[in-house]
Amino acid sequence: MEYPSDGLPLGDVKTPRTLFNNGSNFKTEDYCLKRELLMGIFEMGWEKPSPIQEKSIPIALSGRDILARSKNGTGKTGAYLIPHSSHDSVRSPFSSVSTLGGVKVMVTTGGTQIKDDILDILCLHETVHVVIATLGRIMNLMTKSDELLSQDFVVLVEDIVSFFPKEPQILLYSATFPMSVPLFMSKYLQKPYKVNLMEEVTLKGVTQYYAYCRNTLFSRLQINQSIIFYNSTQRVEHLAKQITQLGYSCFYIHARMMQESRNSVFHDFRNGLCRNLVCTDLFTRGIDIQTVNVVINIDFPTSAETYLHRTGRSGRFGHLGLAINLISFEDRSCLKVIEDLLVTDIKPILQHSWKYSSNK
Repeated sequence: MEYPSDGLPLGDVKTPRTLFNNGSNFKTEDYCLKRELLMGIFEMGWEKPSPIQEKSIPIALSGRDILARSKNGTGKTGAYLIPHSSHDSVRSPFSSVSTLGGVKVMVTTGGTQIKDDILDILCLHETVHVVIATLGRIMNLMTKSDELLSQDFVVLVEDIVSFFPKEPQILLYSATFPMSVPLFMSKYLQKPYKVNLMEEVTLKGVTQYYAYCRNTLFSRLQINQSIIFYNSTQRVEHLAKQITQLGYSCFYIHARMMQESRNSVFHDFRNGLCRNLVCTDLFTRGIDIQTVNVVINIDFPTSAETYLHRTGRSGRFGHLGLAINLISFEDRSCLKVIEDLLVTDIKPILQHSWKYSSNK
């Protein structure tokens, strides 16, 4: 399996016959979705499919494997959950109405008692349709083992795939893919359909600046909610306390906190109880909070992938966003590399740029 020199998967030459009209709303007749599922979609406020959903949902419904790339905040989660939830293999009656129209979802992560998860599964009288979990925890659940597992995620994923039925449907969605993906794809995916929506500027809608200091930063920005990234766990709590002492509401979250505490902080931040959140890269993926309009990198990331996922926390689903990067002189070469790789422009903050509103 070959990739072009820029590392992006090629799109299929033939355009498949779509099951719906381009730009149309979610409709039963167009998407072949169950009424209960459509009701759940509408309750979430999704009226029209995003481009990644429009291109991949019909393919997923046909049973074909998919490898898809699309920028952060474009609806990738819905792109694979919607066809999964409408699959014929989900035969048990819908007895409760959850976010996606009666789909029973179980969420499990590290930092909680695995015995509680096992008891939940054993005590449920109906099928769990979707399990959302960290890799280590889902392996523990599947093997009922308390042994420490390897941190090599590719090995963990392959272990999980070994439990799948023969010729499973595999859908891979991400904004970035590691170098191990081509090998995994050639080994497990059957003639996957490739969707690449990364030809556009990956951080379109996010205005980006860098500065050499952080003096008066908060007083000069119009912030709905902000996420502030540090590379160091030890410094996260200290910075959050400093921001609070300046008179700005601020929470913090990092990997050393208990899972229950992390969940509580995330829930409160998502509900708008605090304007600013200081965190490590624990918070870079899969977090969709549309009120976040500012991302601040106190420590400049060392890779384009990390920068993309951090900065992509703002500018979600077509909204405008702002990214501020505090850099040292040693970071200048890394900044240039990231600009080139992501085909984006990170500008120095000028005096007239300080009074910036990402809502303009």
